[in-house]
Amino acid sequence: MSSLQNNDPAQREEETGSPTRKEIYTYEAPWNAYALSWSVLRDKPFRLATGSFIQEYSNKIELIQLNDEKNIMERRASFNHPYPATKVMFLPEQQSPWPDIVATTGDYLRLWEIAPDSRSVTMKACLNNNKKTDFCAPLTSFDWNSDDPRIVGTSSIDTTCSIWDICAEKATTQLIAHDKEVYDIAFAKGTDVFGSVGADGSVRVFDLRSLEHSTIMYESPDFQPILRIAWNKQDPNYIGVALIDSTSIYVLDVRVPSVPVSVLNNHQGVVNSLQWAPHSSCHICSAGDDSQALIWDLSAMPKPIEDPILAYSAEEEINTLQWSSLQPDWIAIAYGKKVQILRV
Repeated sequence: MSSLQNNDPAQREEETGSPTRKEIYTYEAPWNAYALSWSVLRDKPFRLATGSFIQEYSNKIELIQLNDEKNIMERRASFNHPYPATKVMFLPEQQSPWPDIVATTGDYLRLWEIAPDSRSVTMKACLNNNKKTDFCAPLTSFDWNSDDPRIVGTSSIDTTCSIWDICAEKATTQLIAHDKEVYDIAFAKGTDVFGSVGADGSVRVFDLRSLEHSTIMYESPDFQPILRIAWNKQDPNYIGVALIDSTSIYVLDVRVPSVPVSVLNNHQGVVNSLQWAPHSSCHICSAGDDSQALIWDLSAMPKPIEDPILAYSAEEEINTLQWSSLQPDWIAIAYGKKVQILRV
């Protein structure tokens, strides 16, 4: 198993005769960092959004980007956000006529438009599916459909998932997805199929073309709540899930429901985040309370996967990780007040 090392760029420049990017860049926020997302715009490389975790109403979202001249990560913009953002995502579309948009969830789904110079951000829409009351059920997560950026799916503690048309700024579907709170949602490849996980310990799969039925893909032992779901976009047969207070990652094959095809057991602390590689069908990254970010090669499945192929040790428990689709040899992690990007 390999480890990422913080190589000295000055030494490598001396050896090669040309400047080289560092292996690791660190940005320190003024607060604990939680929500995290990579931009996919080619003219905005190495740009991320990160959200604060402050246990009060007033929170922040920052846009940060690698400054190639200074060779550091620096803040480009900062804006206020009600409550901590449970998730942040950039629009998954590289082409115009789409504007430069970032979305967040917390009390509501909000869309924010970023100025061309990335120095200012304005709220474009606040989407509320329950206008009959002043109270809202907090949104735990969301996913932005990468094949049709008009479609966003949100999950809520009120047991529902909602599918939104962001161009029309309205929900096209709201359904009771689970028996208890829904903690996460993820689209498969394409525009119709998505999965969700929640406090009832089940992984459920829905098809927007036939919402009368859903498939219970997996139920955890003793119905232990499931915190995270990640759908493999390169091979949509595979889903990764992480259970609450569990040190394992469960890999599911949708063709063989109910039984995990693999269980990854190398973490020594609770797993908080997992992401499939955007460019490979057999690699997944996980991170957790043991301060470890681990990359796994699953190409040998269904044989047991004993060890990860790459490991990185952070200074504190890792809250979130994101794998860049624009720069697929870079992963971002958030822990404490720090956001790091790591070359893998």
